[in-house]
Amino acid sequence: MSVRVTACGCALLLVGCANFKGIAPVVRELTPAQLDAGATAVQWPRDDWWKQFDDPVLDAFIERALAGNPQLNAARARLAQAQAAIAATGAARGPRVDAQAESTRQRFNENYIYPPPIAGRIDSINSLQQTGSQELDFFGRRRAALRAALSRGRTAAAESQAARVLLAAAVARSYMQLAGLVETRAVLNETQVQRERILELARARVQSGLDTQVELRQAEGALPSIRGQIEAVEEQIKLARHALAALLGAGPDATRDLAPRLAEAQSPVLPPAIPAELIGRRADVSAARWRVEAAAADVDAARAQFYPNVNLLAFAGYQSLGFAQWFDAGSRTMGIGPAVSLPVFDAGRLRANLRGKAADADAAVADYNATLIGAVRDVADQIASLESLALQAREQRAALSAVQSAYDLAMLRYRAGLGSYLTVLAAETSVLAERRDGADIETRRAVAAVDLMRSLGGGFDDRMSPE
Repeated sequence: MSVRVTACGCALLLVGCANFKGIAPVVRELTPAQLDAGATAVQWPRDDWWKQFDDPVLDAFIERALAGNPQLNAARARLAQAQAAIAATGAARGPRVDAQAESTRQRFNENYIYPPPIAGRIDSINSLQQTGSQELDFFGRRRAALRAALSRGRTAAAESQAARVLLAAAVARSYMQLAGLVETRAVLNETQVQRERILELARARVQSGLDTQVELRQAEGALPSIRGQIEAVEEQIKLARHALAALLGAGPDATRDLAPRLAEAQSPVLPPAIPAELIGRRADVSAARWRVEAAAADVDAARAQFYPNVNLLAFAGYQSLGFAQWFDAGSRTMGIGPAVSLPVFDAGRLRANLRGKAADADAAVADYNATLIGAVRDVADQIASLESLALQAREQRAALSAVQSAYDLAMLRYRAGLGSYLTVLAAETSVLAERRDGADIETRRAVAAVDLMRSLGGGFDDRMSPE
């Protein structure tokens, strides 16, 4: 009879147990091969890629920014938090030992369980005990939690490196844009000097009767126009200096007199196709991949909660009534044994938790897929921009050569009295526009080179991420 009762009890227990049937992540990761456009090898940037611009000032600025920018400090703090979580999760897998001492003074009730001579007596109940416990992780719940913590630690490490890459690129980009503005200001200053000379020539021609006051007024009006353009660029230069100083984590005075020139960087090698190796060369892609690993481990940990939890418990110490015999041999107490808990009915809490973790895993995979696709597109965009800007620069140089020749001819004719000032002004305006376009294209090429280094990972290597 007792065997049948036990069997029925086990059957009811198994039937009533919470189960995870039908709950699992459904979104699948993209594989590198699905986005690979070819097997061409690419020269990946070094972690100090900005040195290719051969500019000591830029090198010093980037190193300064990497040493003290508040955003990097925040990223380092998040990494420290993740490492602390790894240590805490790992420690939870080991044994735990506690010590406890108690001394309670009380009166023992005559009408309760205490026999004479204890009943009615006032005395102390004393206990000094050491307890130990060790979870026997038969179903991998703790192991899964540790995997999740390790993956989050790697995520934080990759995100910290991603912040470094983005900061270095932002400093280099701002530096190049400032250099482009300085180049534009130089073009405008040369144009101002040129227009002042033309004004002197126009005055001389008016005195000689070769020109009228109309031409003189036009020459005089051209100077305020160019001065206004110079002042507008000066404003942009000041704002660019302030933005660069902020990236350095410094005040505006740090870049107050900075006037860099566009550097001739080494032309990056442009691959004809985007290889799958990109996957392991960007910190944001690596961080997204580690988030997927952490979410998958969370699903395993949530699933393991449906299984029995087994702990091994032990205790040893002294217990006594009163202080006189507290530490006598007869007051010793000890014990050891397993403790098993099994979820039977929890109103759906475990299934809801597992369903939530599965949804988190699907979201992490979707985020990873989007990050991967965005990374491939980012590299493709930068390559396309650099290729286009190279062609634009070639055409712009040809156009500048043509309009410069036209301006030189117009000036010769004007000096000789064979041409009008309007012709000279039109030719000069074309030269100014082309020179400004040239400065703009060179700035965009330098910025695009920086962005290509960033899009290729900025020297990040996931194999060097801390474990």
